[in-house]
Amino acid sequence: MARSRTSKFDASEVITKELIRVIERGVLPWRKPWTAGASTRPLRHTGEPYQGINNFLLTMRTQLAGYASPFWMTIRQANALEAKVRKGEKSSVVVYYGQARSRESGPDSDEQTEETASGGFRFQKAYRVFNADQIEGLPDSFHPDPAPEPDHPQHEPIPHMQDFFDAIDIVTSFTGREAYYMAAVDKVYMPDITLFEDPRSFYGVWAHELAHATKARHRLNRSYGDARFGNTAYAREEIVAELASCFLGQELGFSAHTLEMSAAYLDNWLRVLRSDKTAIFKHAADAQRACDWLIAASKAGRSAAADEAA
Repeated sequence: MARSRTSKFDASEVITKELIRVIERGVLPWRKPWTAGASTRPLRHTGEPYQGINNFLLTMRTQLAGYASPFWMTIRQANALEAKVRKGEKSSVVVYYGQARSRESGPDSDEQTEETASGGFRFQKAYRVFNADQIEGLPDSFHPDPAPEPDHPQHEPIPHMQDFFDAIDIVTSFTGREAYYMAAVDKVYMPDITLFEDPRSFYGVWAHELAHATKARHRLNRSYGDARFGNTAYAREEIVAELASCFLGQELGFSAHTLEMSAAYLDNWLRVLRSDKTAIFKHAADAQRACDWLIAASKAGRSAAADEAA
């Protein structure tokens, strides 16, 4: 029988409680229009972008704290750069998942492990990191100046965003005033761009609905059960689409967005988080897969169009 050992620090519980406290204030703080600058996505000290749950968590913490730098690192990493975390600064928790033949806890981490039937171990390590704005003595490259946000005409398509979405082979109909994905006909329905105050909101909603479309059996085959409006399965899928839109918005320059932002929408999040402390980790991973699928589909569509034009 598999045996498990759990450290006193439970990253899943700590992170989920933090998220619940934030949402109980009535906001989704990761919803903020992205700029064209360098700090649209959290970065490791090496410049490598965070993905999945860590991208989501550090994006939220960046917005809540108002950090200008996209870079995050551990105390050891800061010290290796001959820099120092300011006294009294609070760390942020990030996690890492993996498998190993034996239990080996690394520096700066809290680890939870579970022995598998084959004798190996699945583990979750929690690391504490600090934003570059919390650290003294870092090179100037860790504090890049954001590029100015380009002006764009209201109700007009943004070329690079429009090209990205047009290349995805999922049928979208621009009729009516509602945005939704209809699985029965495998089709996305969207209001016209002229009905949005900001074209970036239009692309945020489109990304949300296309993320829903990735759940189809012939795409990512994602299911949380019989999803009906208002039930838990429906709420879980909404969280995935929200996060996928957030991740894709970081790539293209728009904010995660839905047409509805109500108390009921927030309650969907809270119901799921309160019932399952691991939910946000699962759904962030599914959202990253949805985002990656859409990026790959768009790339394939544009490549095919270029070949036809050649």
